[in-house]
Amino acid sequence: MPTFVWIGRDGPRGAELRPLHRPAHLAGLEPLAQAGRIRFAGPLRTEAGVPVGSVIVFDAPDLAQAREIAARDAYSTQGVFESWEVFETSVVFPR
Repeated sequence: MPTFVWIGRDGPRGAELRPLHRPAHLAGLEPLAQAGRIRFAGPLRTEAGVPVGSVIVFDAPDLAQAREIAARDAYSTQGVFESWEVFETSVVFPR
């Protein structure tokens, strides 16, 4: 199964909205995690530790389905992310 990188960049209200929508965001990702399809997930932070986005590396059958996962996520639908992108990648490490 191909691997994808999803990068979400917070909007101006991201810091305010993140805590409100985090439970739904995590619940939406839980099925992928339980299936062993998430390789890494976590926030992107400034030097001061303030979240400004997220990166999620996960497996999906194809790019269309990977984008569908991103599009229906609570951070995407509830305004936490101002923008997001999904790219296919190749896992080089770990071997």
